[in-house]
Amino acid sequence: MPAPDTAAPADSRPHDRPLPVSRETALSQVELSGPGVSPRVVPVRRTGQWLAAGVVLLLLAMVVNSVVRNEAFQWDVVIEYFTTTAVLRGLVLTLWLTALVMVLGFVLGTVLAVMRLSANRVLRSVSWGYVWLFRSTPLLVQLLFWFNIGALYPRLGLGIPFGPEFVTVKTANLLGPVAVAVIGLTLHEAAYAAEVVRGGVLSVDRGQTEAAQSLGLGAWRRLRRIVLPQAMRAIVPLAGNMLIGTLKGTSIVSVIAVQDLLYSVQLVYHRTYQVIPLLLVATIWYVAVTSVLGVGQHYIERHYGRGAAGSR
Repeated sequence: MPAPDTAAPADSRPHDRPLPVSRETALSQVELSGPGVSPRVVPVRRTGQWLAAGVVLLLLAMVVNSVVRNEAFQWDVVIEYFTTTAVLRGLVLTLWLTALVMVLGFVLGTVLAVMRLSANRVLRSVSWGYVWLFRSTPLLVQLLFWFNIGALYPRLGLGIPFGPEFVTVKTANLLGPVAVAVIGLTLHEAAYAAEVVRGGVLSVDRGQTEAAQSLGLGAWRRLRRIVLPQAMRAIVPLAGNMLIGTLKGTSIVSVIAVQDLLYSVQLVYHRTYQVIPLLLVATIWYVAVTSVLGVGQHYIERHYGRGAAGSR
């Protein structure tokens, strides 16, 4: 009697089955040196990428060469005015204005966000209307409006509505250029800060607050210990971008004669007619400060992102 055929089907033989391939092997070529020798993995030659990198480096070198060797930039003038008293005074005012506007803007924005999340329809409507109005109006228009507020309200008074006023003050004596800049930038910033805070709070799982409520934690303690620490992961990146945007956006106050960094260099080049080198002075200072803020934002994000997937 012939022996039974015990051979496995052709499609189930081990050498016909696909072997698992790693990502590195899939992006490489396998070369065999000879019989009985282990395969050697050779990286794929990315000729196109290296050619593109070479072209980019060549163009970058051309740009750097044109900047360094172009006498119209007047780098000696840039160095001369970079640390002058007028420029540093304008830089200090810019930093002070940025910090004050961010603090006041986020305080007001947090109040607006809480109102927007409230169950009261009136509070939600007022908050929505505020955000809609100030996000729909250009910042320059807002600043010019507040700068000319005296034409609309020559006097401001405190008293009973539709009744007598107890205290009155002239608007021209109350709002100077710096005060107008603080008010305009703060109100504009608060509209965006409200949406940032609201988005961060909504990013927290509702089950977290429900679990804290079941443990008997009060509303303020739930907000401070449960909601805000988790919401900061979503708030910090957007707040950091807003901070950098506010720093650069403060340059717009130069139109109302606030002596910030840009207005300070404008005063100088209106006198010396050295426009390009003085603009370079302001540009370098803006780049330096925003770079420092970017580094700080990175470490703050890493602090609040501890324990999150993919955090470094």
